[in-house]
Amino acid sequence: MEHHDVESTVIDAVGYSRVLEIKFESGRIYQYYDVPERIYNEMLKATSKGKYFNSHIRGKFNYREIQLPDK
Repeated sequence: MEHHDVESTVIDAVGYSRVLEIKFESGRIYQYYDVPERIYNEMLKATSKGKYFNSHIRGKFNYREIQLPDK
């Protein structure tokens, strides 16, 4: 999945491929399911990615945290 770095104090990068994947500044990565592509596009254009996430994504879609293998 291709990721786009975004300017945000909370979110580091986002990617979309029928699943919205968000990497937070904390290093945690979450996948959100059944997110319309419109939501992804609007998030990329939003002035505040964190505010957009909180009002349009958090608590509205099923998700899971991705565990990366230890390096």
